[in-house]
Amino acid sequence: MSFNDLGLTPELARAVAEKGYTTPTPIQRAAIPGVLAGRDVLAGAQTGTGKTAAFVLPILQKLATQSGRLPRALVLTPTRELAAQVAESAREYGRHVNLRTLVIFGGVSEKPQIEALRSGCDLLVATPGRLLDLVERGLLDLGQVRCCVLDEADRMLDMGFIHAIRRILKLLPRERQTLMFSATYSADIRALAARSLREPLAVEVAPRNAAAERIEQHVYRVPQEHKRDLLVHLIDSGNWHQVLVFTRTKHGANRLTQALVAGGVRAAAIHGNKSQAARMRALSDFKQNRITALVATEVAARGLDIRELPHVVNFELPNVPEDYVHRIGRTARAGSSGSAISLVAPPEAPLLKDIERLLGHSLPLATLPRYTVNPPRRSAPPATPVPASAGVPRIPVYRAQPRRHGRHPSPRSHRAQSGKER
Repeated sequence: MSFNDLGLTPELARAVAEKGYTTPTPIQRAAIPGVLAGRDVLAGAQTGTGKTAAFVLPILQKLATQSGRLPRALVLTPTRELAAQVAESAREYGRHVNLRTLVIFGGVSEKPQIEALRSGCDLLVATPGRLLDLVERGLLDLGQVRCCVLDEADRMLDMGFIHAIRRILKLLPRERQTLMFSATYSADIRALAARSLREPLAVEVAPRNAAAERIEQHVYRVPQEHKRDLLVHLIDSGNWHQVLVFTRTKHGANRLTQALVAGGVRAAAIHGNKSQAARMRALSDFKQNRITALVATEVAARGLDIRELPHVVNFELPNVPEDYVHRIGRTARAGSSGSAISLVAPPEAPLLKDIERLLGHSLPLATLPRYTVNPPRRSAPPATPVPASAGVPRIPVYRAQPRRHGRHPSPRSHRAQSGKER
Protein backbone atom coordinates (compact mmCIF):
# COMPACT_ATOMS: atom_id res chain seq x y z
CA MET A 1 0.00 0.00 0.00
CA SER A 2 1.23 3.51 -0.84
CA PHE A 3 0.22 6.92 0.50
CA ASN A 4 -1.74 7.50 -2.72
CA ASP A 5 -3.91 4.50 -1.78
CA LEU A 6 -4.94 6.28 1.43
CA GLY A 7 -6.72 9.01 -0.53
CA LEU A 8 -4.15 11.78 -0.13
CA THR A 9 -3.97 14.52 -2.73
CA PRO A 10 -1.00 14.57 -5.14
CA GLU A 11 0.42 17.63 -3.36
CA LEU A 12 0.55 15.88 0.00
CA ALA A 13 1.77 12.58 -1.47
CA ARG A 14 4.55 14.49 -3.20
CA ALA A 15 5.66 16.10 0.09
CA VAL A 16 5.65 12.70 1.80
CA ALA A 17 7.83 11.24 -0.96
CA GLU A 18 10.24 14.16 -0.67
CA LYS A 19 10.72 13.29 3.01
CA GLY A 20 11.76 9.80 1.94
CA TYR A 21 8.65 7.87 2.99
CA THR A 22 7.09 5.40 0.57
CA THR A 23 4.96 3.03 2.66
CA PRO A 24 2.53 4.16 5.38
CA THR A 25 2.95 2.72 8.87
CA PRO A 26 0.15 0.70 10.50
CA ILE A 27 -1.15 3.69 12.47
CA GLN A 28 -1.19 5.78 9.29
CA ARG A 29 -3.01 3.09 7.31
CA ALA A 30 -5.65 2.81 10.03
CA ALA A 31 -6.11 6.46 11.01
CA ILE A 32 -5.74 8.55 7.84
CA PRO A 33 -8.86 7.21 6.03
CA GLY A 34 -10.90 7.60 9.22
CA VAL A 35 -9.82 11.22 9.72
CA LEU A 36 -10.52 12.03 6.07
CA ALA A 37 -14.00 10.54 6.51
CA GLY A 38 -14.68 12.90 9.41
CA ARG A 39 -14.60 10.30 12.19
CA ASP A 40 -13.47 11.02 15.72
CA VAL A 41 -10.42 8.86 16.40
CA LEU A 42 -8.96 7.31 19.55
CA ALA A 43 -5.53 6.03 18.52
CA GLY A 44 -3.09 4.18 20.71
CA ALA A 45 0.38 3.62 19.30
CA GLN A 46 3.81 3.40 20.83
CA THR A 47 6.15 6.28 20.08
CA GLY A 48 8.03 6.23 16.80
CA THR A 49 5.20 4.70 14.79
CA GLY A 50 4.47 7.76 12.66
CA LYS A 51 1.40 9.02 14.49
CA THR A 52 2.20 12.70 13.83
CA ALA A 53 1.81 12.16 10.08
CA ALA A 54 -1.30 10.07 10.81
CA PHE A 55 -3.18 13.20 11.90
CA VAL A 56 -1.23 16.02 10.22
CA LEU A 57 -1.66 14.72 6.66
CA PRO A 58 -5.47 14.31 6.68
CA ILE A 59 -5.95 17.57 8.58
CA LEU A 60 -3.94 19.47 5.96
CA GLN A 61 -5.99 17.86 3.20
CA LYS A 62 -9.26 18.92 4.84
CA LEU A 63 -7.99 22.44 5.51
CA ALA A 64 -7.01 22.84 1.85
CA THR A 65 -10.66 22.51 0.84
CA GLN A 66 -11.87 25.16 3.32
CA SER A 67 -11.35 28.89 3.74
CA GLY A 68 -10.84 31.32 6.62
CA ARG A 69 -7.95 32.93 8.47
CA LEU A 70 -8.87 32.02 12.05
CA PRO A 71 -7.42 28.69 13.14
CA ARG A 72 -9.65 25.90 11.86
CA ALA A 73 -7.57 23.08 13.30
CA LEU A 74 -5.89 22.90 16.71
CA VAL A 75 -3.23 20.49 17.97
CA LEU A 76 -2.55 20.41 21.71
CA THR A 77 0.75 18.95 22.93
CA PRO A 78 2.24 18.57 26.43
CA THR A 79 5.68 20.09 25.76
CA ARG A 80 7.26 22.96 23.86
CA GLU A 81 9.60 20.64 21.97
CA LEU A 82 6.78 18.44 20.75
CA ALA A 83 4.73 21.49 19.72
CA ALA A 84 7.66 22.80 17.68
CA GLN A 85 8.20 19.42 16.04
CA VAL A 86 4.54 18.94 15.12
CA ALA A 87 4.47 22.42 13.58
CA GLU A 88 7.67 21.68 11.65
CA SER A 89 6.15 18.45 10.32
CA ALA A 90 2.98 20.28 9.29
CA ARG A 91 5.01 22.88 7.35
CA GLU A 92 7.06 20.19 5.61
CA TYR A 93 4.04 18.08 4.63
CA GLY A 94 2.13 21.20 3.60
CA ARG A 95 4.89 22.77 1.50
CA HIS A 96 2.88 22.35 -1.73
CA VAL A 97 -0.44 23.66 -0.38
CA ASN A 98 -1.28 27.23 0.54
CA LEU A 99 -1.75 26.82 4.28
CA ARG A 100 -0.30 28.64 7.28
CA THR A 101 0.80 26.83 10.45
CA LEU A 102 1.63 28.62 13.70
CA VAL A 103 3.00 27.33 16.98
CA ILE A 104 2.60 28.94 20.41
CA PHE A 105 4.04 27.81 23.74
CA GLY A 106 5.36 29.25 26.98
CA GLY A 107 8.92 29.85 28.03
CA VAL A 108 9.55 32.42 25.30
CA SER A 109 8.35 35.94 24.59
CA GLU A 110 4.68 36.08 23.69
CA LYS A 111 4.97 39.20 21.51
CA PRO A 112 6.11 37.47 18.29
CA GLN A 113 3.39 34.85 18.77
CA ILE A 114 0.71 37.50 19.24
CA GLU A 115 1.89 39.36 16.14
CA ALA A 116 1.81 36.14 14.11
CA LEU A 117 -1.71 35.35 15.31
CA ARG A 118 -2.95 38.72 14.07
CA SER A 119 -2.08 37.64 10.54
CA GLY A 120 -4.20 34.52 10.97
CA CYS A 121 -3.45 30.85 10.47
CA ASP A 122 -5.06 27.63 9.32
CA LEU A 123 -3.45 25.17 11.74
CA LEU A 124 -2.47 26.12 15.28
CA VAL A 125 -0.16 23.94 17.40
CA ALA A 126 0.00 24.88 21.07
CA THR A 127 0.69 23.89 24.64
CA PRO A 128 -2.34 24.27 26.95
CA GLY A 129 -1.02 26.98 29.28
CA ARG A 130 -0.01 29.61 26.73
CA LEU A 131 -3.10 28.85 24.63
CA LEU A 132 -5.50 29.48 27.53
CA ASP A 133 -3.65 32.65 28.51
CA LEU A 134 -4.03 34.17 25.05
CA VAL A 135 -7.67 33.10 24.71
CA GLU A 136 -8.67 34.51 28.11
CA ARG A 137 -7.03 37.83 27.22
CA GLY A 138 -9.05 38.05 24.03
CA LEU A 139 -6.01 37.66 21.78
CA LEU A 140 -7.08 34.36 20.20
CA ASP A 141 -10.45 33.15 18.91
CA LEU A 142 -11.10 29.39 18.76
CA GLY A 143 -14.64 29.74 17.45
CA GLN A 144 -13.77 28.43 13.98
CA VAL A 145 -11.89 25.29 15.06
CA ARG A 146 -13.44 22.29 13.35
CA CYS A 147 -10.80 19.73 14.25
CA CYS A 148 -8.94 19.33 17.56
CA VAL A 149 -6.09 16.91 18.22
CA LEU A 150 -4.90 15.85 21.68
CA ASP A 151 -1.39 14.61 21.00
CA GLU A 152 0.45 12.59 23.67
CA ALA A 153 -2.79 12.73 25.64
CA ASP A 154 -1.53 10.39 28.36
CA ARG A 155 1.45 12.64 29.04
CA MET A 156 -0.76 15.73 29.21
CA LEU A 157 -2.81 13.99 31.88
CA ASP A 158 0.34 12.90 33.73
CA MET A 159 1.57 16.51 33.73
CA GLY A 160 -1.66 17.80 35.29
CA PHE A 161 -3.21 19.38 32.18
CA ILE A 162 -6.59 17.66 32.52
CA HIS A 163 -8.40 20.78 33.80
CA ALA A 164 -6.82 22.97 31.11
CA ILE A 165 -7.83 20.47 28.43
CA ARG A 166 -11.43 20.44 29.65
CA ARG A 167 -11.54 24.25 29.61
CA ILE A 168 -10.13 24.37 26.08
CA LEU A 169 -12.58 21.78 24.76
CA LYS A 170 -15.47 23.83 26.17
CA LEU A 171 -14.23 26.84 24.19
CA LEU A 172 -14.43 24.94 20.90
CA PRO A 173 -17.56 24.55 18.75
CA ARG A 174 -19.65 21.54 19.74
CA GLU A 175 -19.76 20.41 16.12
CA ARG A 176 -16.17 19.42 15.60
CA GLN A 177 -13.93 16.46 14.91
CA THR A 178 -11.76 15.34 17.85
CA LEU A 179 -8.70 13.10 17.55
CA MET A 180 -6.88 11.66 20.54
CA PHE A 181 -3.43 10.13 20.04
CA SER A 182 -1.69 8.44 22.95
CA ALA A 183 1.14 6.02 23.61
CA THR A 184 -1.02 4.13 26.11
CA TYR A 185 -4.69 3.40 26.75
CA SER A 186 -4.93 4.08 30.47
CA ALA A 187 -8.20 4.23 32.38
CA ASP A 188 -7.93 8.04 32.54
CA ILE A 189 -7.47 8.23 28.78
CA ARG A 190 -10.55 6.10 28.19
CA ALA A 191 -12.57 8.27 30.59
CA LEU A 192 -11.49 11.46 28.80
CA ALA A 193 -12.29 9.87 25.45
CA ALA A 194 -15.75 8.90 26.64
CA ARG A 195 -16.49 12.54 27.50
CA SER A 196 -14.84 14.15 24.48
CA LEU A 197 -15.23 11.82 21.49
CA ARG A 198 -18.35 10.81 19.58
CA GLU A 199 -18.47 7.19 18.43
CA PRO A 200 -14.73 7.21 17.83
CA LEU A 201 -12.81 4.94 15.53
CA ALA A 202 -10.57 3.04 17.96
CA VAL A 203 -7.12 2.22 16.61
CA GLU A 204 -4.48 0.35 18.60
CA VAL A 205 -1.52 -0.87 16.60
CA ALA A 206 0.60 -2.22 19.47
CA PRO A 207 -0.16 -4.14 22.66
CA ARG A 208 -0.95 -1.88 25.57
CA ASN A 209 2.23 -0.52 27.17
CA ALA A 210 4.37 -2.75 24.94
CA ALA A 211 7.96 -1.79 24.19
CA ALA A 212 9.04 -1.66 20.56
CA GLU A 213 10.04 -5.10 19.35
CA ARG A 214 13.15 -3.82 17.58
CA ILE A 215 14.65 -2.42 20.79
CA GLU A 216 17.41 -4.54 22.32
CA GLN A 217 16.94 -4.13 26.06
CA HIS A 218 19.27 -5.18 28.86
CA VAL A 219 20.20 -4.31 32.41
CA TYR A 220 23.50 -3.70 34.19
CA ARG A 221 23.38 -4.12 37.97
CA VAL A 222 25.89 -1.60 39.27
CA PRO A 223 26.47 0.46 42.44
CA GLN A 224 25.07 3.96 42.17
CA GLU A 225 28.51 5.53 42.65
CA HIS A 226 29.90 3.54 39.68
CA LYS A 227 27.18 4.41 37.18
CA ARG A 228 28.95 7.42 35.75
CA ASP A 229 32.16 5.47 35.14
CA LEU A 230 30.30 2.57 33.51
CA LEU A 231 28.40 4.97 31.26
CA VAL A 232 31.61 6.68 30.12
CA HIS A 233 33.11 3.25 29.41
CA LEU A 234 30.09 2.14 27.37
CA ILE A 235 30.17 5.34 25.30
CA ASP A 236 33.92 5.14 24.68
CA SER A 237 34.27 1.40 24.10
CA GLY A 238 31.17 1.22 21.92
CA ASN A 239 32.17 4.34 19.98
CA TRP A 240 28.68 5.72 20.54
CA HIS A 241 28.03 8.95 18.69
CA GLN A 242 24.52 9.62 19.99
CA VAL A 243 22.89 8.55 23.27
CA LEU A 244 19.88 9.91 25.16
CA VAL A 245 20.37 9.51 28.92
CA PHE A 246 17.50 9.73 31.42
CA THR A 247 17.70 10.92 35.01
CA ARG A 248 14.87 11.38 37.49
CA THR A 249 15.58 14.97 38.53
CA LYS A 250 16.76 18.23 37.02
CA HIS A 251 19.70 18.58 39.40
CA GLY A 252 20.62 14.97 38.70
CA ALA A 253 20.72 15.77 35.00
CA ASN A 254 23.02 18.73 35.64
CA ARG A 255 25.35 16.69 37.87
CA LEU A 256 25.60 13.83 35.39
CA THR A 257 26.25 16.23 32.51
CA GLN A 258 29.13 17.81 34.40
CA ALA A 259 30.54 14.36 35.25
CA LEU A 260 30.32 13.19 31.64
CA VAL A 261 32.10 16.30 30.40
CA ALA A 262 34.80 15.74 33.02
CA GLY A 263 35.12 12.19 31.67
CA GLY A 264 35.72 13.44 28.14
CA VAL A 265 32.18 12.98 26.77
CA ARG A 266 30.53 15.89 24.97
CA ALA A 267 27.23 16.30 26.80
CA ALA A 268 24.39 18.74 27.46
CA ALA A 269 21.35 18.69 29.75
CA ILE A 270 17.73 19.39 28.86
CA HIS A 271 15.05 19.90 31.54
CA GLY A 272 12.39 22.27 32.77
CA ASN A 273 14.78 24.69 34.48
CA LYS A 274 16.58 25.38 31.20
CA SER A 275 15.40 28.29 29.09
CA GLN A 276 13.61 27.41 25.89
CA ALA A 277 16.55 28.75 23.89
CA ALA A 278 18.97 26.52 25.80
CA ARG A 279 16.74 23.49 25.34
CA MET A 280 16.40 24.03 21.61
CA ARG A 281 20.14 24.66 21.26
CA ALA A 282 20.98 21.43 23.13
CA LEU A 283 18.53 19.46 20.99
CA SER A 284 19.93 20.96 17.80
CA ASP A 285 23.51 20.18 18.85
CA PHE A 286 22.46 16.62 19.61
CA LYS A 287 20.73 16.11 16.28
CA GLN A 288 23.76 17.57 14.46
CA ASN A 289 26.15 15.28 16.40
CA ARG A 290 27.93 18.22 17.99
CA ILE A 291 27.36 16.53 21.35
CA THR A 292 27.30 12.81 22.08
CA ALA A 293 25.09 12.56 25.18
CA LEU A 294 21.85 14.44 25.77
CA VAL A 295 20.92 14.11 29.45
CA ALA A 296 17.22 14.64 30.05
CA THR A 297 14.41 14.30 32.53
CA GLU A 298 11.31 12.36 31.50
CA VAL A 299 9.12 15.44 31.13
CA ALA A 300 11.63 17.31 28.96
CA ALA A 301 12.28 14.35 26.69
CA ARG A 302 8.67 13.35 26.09
CA GLY A 303 7.85 13.83 22.41
CA LEU A 304 11.42 14.41 21.23
CA ASP A 305 11.64 13.22 17.64
CA ILE A 306 15.22 12.17 16.91
CA ARG A 307 15.44 10.06 13.80
CA GLU A 308 17.52 6.88 14.00
CA LEU A 309 18.57 7.44 17.61
CA PRO A 310 20.69 4.34 18.35
CA HIS A 311 20.97 4.33 22.15
CA VAL A 312 18.85 5.16 25.18
CA VAL A 313 20.23 4.79 28.71
CA ASN A 314 18.19 4.80 31.91
CA PHE A 315 20.83 6.21 34.25
CA GLU A 316 18.10 6.03 36.89
CA LEU A 317 14.94 3.98 36.56
CA PRO A 318 11.66 5.91 36.50
CA ASN A 319 9.32 5.79 39.48
CA VAL A 320 6.37 5.08 37.17
CA PRO A 321 6.86 1.87 35.16
CA GLU A 322 4.92 3.19 32.16
CA ASP A 323 7.55 5.89 31.79
CA TYR A 324 10.09 3.18 30.98
CA VAL A 325 8.12 2.38 27.82
CA HIS A 326 8.00 6.06 26.87
CA ARG A 327 11.72 6.51 27.49
CA ILE A 328 12.98 3.58 25.45
CA GLY A 329 10.51 4.44 22.71
CA ARG A 330 12.82 7.30 21.76
CA THR A 331 14.91 4.70 19.88
CA ALA A 332 13.89 2.17 17.20
CA ARG A 333 11.58 4.73 15.58
CA ALA A 334 10.10 4.53 12.11
CA GLY A 335 11.38 1.04 11.38
CA SER A 336 14.95 1.44 12.65
CA SER A 337 16.51 -0.59 15.45
CA GLY A 338 18.08 0.54 18.71
CA SER A 339 19.27 -0.42 22.17
CA ALA A 340 18.00 0.50 25.62
CA ILE A 341 20.30 0.04 28.60
CA SER A 342 19.28 0.42 32.24
CA LEU A 343 21.83 0.98 34.99
CA VAL A 344 20.21 -0.46 38.11
CA ALA A 345 21.58 0.13 41.60
CA PRO A 346 20.50 -2.19 44.46
CA PRO A 347 17.89 0.27 45.86
CA GLU A 348 16.22 0.35 42.41
CA ALA A 349 15.45 -3.39 42.39
CA PRO A 350 11.75 -2.85 43.26
CA LEU A 351 11.41 -0.36 40.38
CA LEU A 352 12.89 -2.92 37.99
CA LYS A 353 10.39 -5.54 39.19
CA ASP A 354 7.51 -3.12 38.53
CA ILE A 355 8.78 -2.51 34.99
CA GLU A 356 9.15 -6.22 34.28
CA ARG A 357 5.66 -6.85 35.64
CA LEU A 358 4.29 -4.23 33.25
CA LEU A 359 6.18 -5.69 30.29
CA GLY A 360 5.22 -9.24 31.19
CA HIS A 361 8.78 -10.57 31.08
CA SER A 362 12.17 -10.17 32.70
CA LEU A 363 14.79 -7.91 31.17
CA PRO A 364 18.04 -9.67 30.27
CA LEU A 365 20.94 -9.07 32.65
CA ALA A 366 24.22 -8.10 30.99
CA THR A 367 27.65 -8.99 32.35
CA LEU A 368 29.53 -5.99 33.66
CA PRO A 369 32.55 -5.14 31.51
CA ARG A 370 35.90 -4.09 32.95
CA TYR A 371 35.82 -0.35 33.51
CA THR A 372 37.88 2.15 35.43
CA VAL A 373 36.39 3.56 38.62
CA ASN A 374 37.53 7.13 39.17
CA PRO A 375 37.32 8.83 42.56
CA PRO A 376 34.44 11.29 42.91
CA ARG A 377 35.27 14.84 41.88
CA ARG A 378 35.17 17.50 44.58
CA SER A 379 35.16 21.19 43.97
CA ALA A 380 37.29 21.70 47.09
CA PRO A 381 38.66 19.50 49.90
CA PRO A 382 36.38 19.28 52.91
CA ALA A 383 37.18 21.70 55.68
CA THR A 384 38.53 20.29 58.96
CA PRO A 385 36.42 21.09 62.02
CA VAL A 386 38.14 23.25 64.60
CA PRO A 387 37.91 21.59 68.04
CA ALA A 388 36.73 23.63 70.97
CA SER A 389 39.38 24.30 73.61
CA ALA A 390 39.59 26.22 76.83
CA GLY A 391 39.52 29.93 76.22
CA VAL A 392 39.05 29.58 72.46
CA PRO A 393 35.54 30.07 71.08
CA ARG A 394 34.25 27.37 68.69
CA ILE A 395 34.38 28.59 65.09
CA PRO A 396 31.54 27.49 62.80
CA VAL A 397 32.80 25.56 59.76
CA TYR A 398 31.05 25.75 56.39
CA ARG A 399 31.82 22.87 54.08
CA ALA A 400 32.25 23.47 50.37
CA GLN A 401 29.03 23.08 48.42
CA PRO A 402 28.58 22.04 44.75
CA ARG A 403 28.73 24.88 42.27
CA ARG A 404 25.47 26.61 41.48
CA HIS A 405 25.29 29.25 38.78
CA GLY A 406 29.09 29.42 38.57
CA ARG A 407 29.90 30.32 42.18
CA HIS A 408 30.14 28.82 45.65
CA PRO A 409 27.71 30.02 48.33
CA SER A 410 29.40 32.04 51.01
CA PRO A 411 28.90 31.27 54.74
CA ARG A 412 26.79 34.38 55.12
CA SER A 413 24.46 33.47 52.25
CA HIS A 414 24.46 29.69 52.78
CA ARG A 415 20.90 28.37 52.91
CA ALA A 416 19.34 24.96 52.73
CA GLN A 417 18.04 24.17 49.27
CA SER A 418 14.69 22.51 48.86
CA GLY A 419 12.10 22.08 46.18
CA LYS A 420 10.11 19.51 44.29
CA GLU A 421 11.97 17.80 41.47
CA ARG A 422 10.49 16.57 38.24
